Amino acid sequence: MSTLLAIVIGTFAITLCVWVAVLFIFLKQETLSKITMFLVALSAGALMGGAFLHLMPEAAEQIKPNALFGVFLISFVVFFLIEKLFHWRHCHRADCPIHSFGYMNLIGDSIHNFIDGLIIASTFMIDFNLGVAATLAVAIHEIPQEIGDYGVLIHAGFSNKKALILNYLVAFTVVLGGLVGYFFFSHLNNVLPYLLPFAAGGFVYIAASDLMPEIRKEANLKKSIGTFLVFILGILLMYLIKLINH
Repeated sequence: MSTLLAIVIGTFAITLCVWVAVLFIFLKQETLSKITMFLVALSAGALMGGAFLHLMPEAAEQIKPNALFGVFLISFVVFFLIEKLFHWRHCHRADCPIHSFGYMNLIGDSIHNFIDGLIIASTFMIDFNLGVAATLAVAIHEIPQEIGDYGVLIHAGFSNKKALILNYLVAFTVVLGGLVGYFFFSHLNNVLPYLLPFAAGGFVYIAASDLMPEIRKEANLKKSIGTFLVFILGILLMYLIKLINH
């Protein structure tokens, strides 16, 4: 399979997460809230696992430690800046508060998806198995994110149909990011290894600042243990993929 085809298939698969999320939306409110928290926990674990079990080790084989951790730190700061500028943070609950900035949420989501596409493109261009791992980590994260985004749009005043259509159109920016990444990075082979710690920094930022705080809000001890175990499951899933690929 050619690298370009792998990127197109991987990024297009991410857009389908919108429709997977739709299936959850039709559940009862109480059931949806419980499931969403477990999905958030799984997402956080997968992103952490993808960063520290796949992206960083691969980058460590190609660039020096000072550059590796320097780029990782810069990435963390950049993702924080993006969030502050574009109100990127997503609601990960079924009962998201009413927002007057529904369109701002769409803009932030578009930027988020475009960056995801760049990450997927860069990882596939370095190694096919690495691309698969990165795509899976992004896909797992997309499902609870899309549930939250849909809730934001509905509470912002969009109709069900319009919310779904806009969410799906925005999802396609991940494909655009993948294509732009492929043609742009093709001329910057020396830069590719540095994109791995940059992507890892983004994964860790999203998991640590956006997802894990949602999990920490759970006051019930039994549910807290459950979400923690699912978080570990997300990490183990990425570890299992690493074992299979090697």
